[in-house]
Amino acid sequence: MRVIVDAQDGLEVVGTAGDGFEAVERVTALEPDVVLMDIRMPELDGVEATRRIFLPEATAARSTPVRVLVLTTFDLDDRAATAIRHGASGFLVKDATPAMLIDAIRTVHAGNAVLAPQALSTLLVSGFRESAPPPPEFDTLTDKEREVFDAVARGASNSEVAARLYTSESTVKTHVGAVLRKLGLRDRVQLVVFAHRHELV
Repeated sequence: MRVIVDAQDGLEVVGTAGDGFEAVERVTALEPDVVLMDIRMPELDGVEATRRIFLPEATAARSTPVRVLVLTTFDLDDRAATAIRHGASGFLVKDATPAMLIDAIRTVHAGNAVLAPQALSTLLVSGFRESAPPPPEFDTLTDKEREVFDAVARGASNSEVAARLYTSESTVKTHVGAVLRKLGLRDRVQLVVFAHRHELV
C-alpha cells in the first residue's frame, strides 16, 4: 500500500505503525490528513485506536483534522461500523484495487463517506445500545438546514438535495457546511451517525 500511495501525485505516506498503540502515537506526532487503519492489529485493535484518535482532547490538540479509513476483510463488518461510530469516515475491503484505494483516500480527505449511504444506515441502524436526545445545538438549525440535515442523513447527495429543495448545489453545500459547523461534526458520515444516535432518521 505504501508503494501504491507514494506513486500518486499529491500523496505521500508520512508514517506507518505496527500496532494500535503505535498508530495513535504516530497520528499525534505526525498529524496526517488520512489514516488507513487496519481493524485487526496486535496489542490494540483498529476500533479502539480509532476511538482514541477521536477522543475530544486528542481532536482539540490537533492543528488540522484527520480522517480515518478503516481496512477490513469483510464487507459490512460490524467492527468497521463501530469504528465509524467512533469517528472513521468509512471502510474499504482489503482486496480493493489500487485505483479504489487511491479514490477512497481522496474521497475521505474531501470529507465524504467511503461506502454507500444505504450500507452505512444498515450498519448503524442497530448499533446504538440506547438513544440520546438531540443536544441543544440541534435546535439552532434553521428550517432549511433541518431539511438539508434530514436529506443528507437519509443518504441524499448534494444534487439530490438540490433537486428536492428546488435550489442550487452550491446553496446545499453552504447549508451542509452550516449544519456541520453548528453540530460540531467533521463530515457527512458523522452527520449520519449523529442522526441515528439521536433517532432523527
